[in-house]
Amino acid sequence: MKLISIIIPAYNEEKNIPLVYDEIKKVFENLKEKYSYEIIFIDDGSKDKSSQAMESLNAKDEKVKYIQFSRNFGKEAATSAGINNAKGDAALLLDADLQHPPKLIPEFLKKWEEGADIVIGVRNKNKSDGIIKKIGSSIFYKIINLISDTQIIPQSTDFRLLDKTVIQEFNKLTEKNRITRGLIDWLGFKRDYIYFNADERSIGEASYSTVKLVKLALSTMIAHSFFPLKFAGYLGIAIVSISCPLGLLIFISKYILKDPWGLSISGSAILATIILFLIGIVLICLGLMALYIASIQSEVINRPLYVARRKKV
Repeated sequence: MKLISIIIPAYNEEKNIPLVYDEIKKVFENLKEKYSYEIIFIDDGSKDKSSQAMESLNAKDEKVKYIQFSRNFGKEAATSAGINNAKGDAALLLDADLQHPPKLIPEFLKKWEEGADIVIGVRNKNKSDGIIKKIGSSIFYKIINLISDTQIIPQSTDFRLLDKTVIQEFNKLTEKNRITRGLIDWLGFKRDYIYFNADERSIGEASYSTVKLVKLALSTMIAHSFFPLKFAGYLGIAIVSISCPLGLLIFISKYILKDPWGLSISGSAILATIILFLIGIVLICLGLMALYIASIQSEVINRPLYVARRKKV
């Protein structure tokens, strides 16, 4: 019988925790011939009685386990803690607010049994998302997939299943400033997708504010792309490419051909062109420094040189 670890990070989800527990229990009642399960709740420094709710469930059901943080470290840390402590043949990540429907768990398991190492839940639509969040999300995915080597599926969520092999490789990653789904995408592996409609939260309000989402987006761009770091160099090359021909044109026109086109080029225009050229040189130098910084960042992040899906050596 295969063990499935259900990982649920929670922040101020006191009323939702019993609800999601009941839903998961119902699902596995129909799967008990083939699967056993454990539920790992992670209390991310909640200010309500989330920890008491977890303790209460743990007291009556040995399948329920929990990790209680000393303070709020954020969802990414909470999700990573759950993955680090999962003992199952596969782990399934879902939110406590029931926007990731537990009734889809059998579909995730089916895709996994068919050979997928990672099964990703992709949101068709979210009833609770406002127009600003939808536009911001669309812009973010376009930018990150344009500048990053790691392609992230638009509207992909943390609602995903990871095979034990993926969990082992994920646990080798050491970076602190992380977005879990980005790291999972970076790992590669064979993957499949399940598309779903996210319902409104059953109880309470989302803990991820717009400010937190913006910070997460910026962290993702920094962690998965060196383009922002190298942008100054690219800008410098563009400026030099424009200022060099312009300066040459001004020099030939004013001092060799004696202004045949009647441009009446002033000293200020010549000075501006020289300054533009020098700014371009400075930016190119910054870009060269950025290449060294990018190299240092790659070493400091200390991601594995390669990831093997299977070994037979």
